[in-house]
Amino acid sequence: MVSLVYGKTTGLCVDPVEKKPLYHFYPGSRTLSFGTTGCNMGCVYCQNWHISKSDNINLLQVAEPYEIAETADRNLCNSVSFTYNEPVIFAEYAIDTARQCQERGIKTVAVTAGYILSGAREDFFGVMDAANVDLKAFSKRFYKKLCLAELDTVLETLKYIRKETNVWLEITNLLIPGENDSDEEIEAMTGWIADELGKDVPLHFSAFHPDYKLKSKDRTSVHTLRRARDIAFSNGLKYVYSGNVIDKKSSSTYCPGCSEILIDRRGYDVRIENFQAGTCLNCNTEIKGRF
Repeated sequence: MVSLVYGKTTGLCVDPVEKKPLYHFYPGSRTLSFGTTGCNMGCVYCQNWHISKSDNINLLQVAEPYEIAETADRNLCNSVSFTYNEPVIFAEYAIDTARQCQERGIKTVAVTAGYILSGAREDFFGVMDAANVDLKAFSKRFYKKLCLAELDTVLETLKYIRKETNVWLEITNLLIPGENDSDEEIEAMTGWIADELGKDVPLHFSAFHPDYKLKSKDRTSVHTLRRARDIAFSNGLKYVYSGNVIDKKSSSTYCPGCSEILIDRRGYDVRIENFQAGTCLNCNTEIKGRF
């Protein structure tokens, strides 16, 4: 088997790391984002379908692993993010790029759905510093019907990252009205995260917008995002955020010990307050992450 996208990219872009989203991984830093094309899942609501479903490889730009690392270094990026489409399918390319980044002291980030088996899982995450895993739902029916994939594989990946690696982990859950946004499913998912992964894992609830083959659904309401956050907090999760909406309260980081605001986010404008070296300056509570 030969990768058709090795050394090719849909483009490079300097982003705030919060856009991945990663809120506890060097907040306020710059990351160089890049991806290829294709995916190993079949989500009917894909928000990046024009990239993940494209097979026009001839339009991709040439970018060797060392060139990506050099570009990140030249643009003062703290990290390189494998994103836009599923990095698992260009694993060889991502791994070689990650090694080039490591030689320059640049961190690496996987923005992934986590649909990868043991063996490849170890090789891929063995060179990553952080990952945001898209946990699409907490229902086997949802994964089978809307993603053409299996939930259990993703859960195993999450447990592997959390328990067997030093990769910093954050999770995103896109809430789709009528499909995965019930109180019962959010309760089950956040309870599982708290029990199996730990209450310090940041969770991002993201708002859906109609796209690709699922245009019949409404956009996710702010009320739904707030309800989901309330359920997550009731299960003990310490860091729960909302995405794809502008809401300072649900995007800022607060101390779980004294409720003091620590990282004030307004869109991608990030301001550090009452916080230094992973510690709340008000009550000395340790805040989990890489800072």
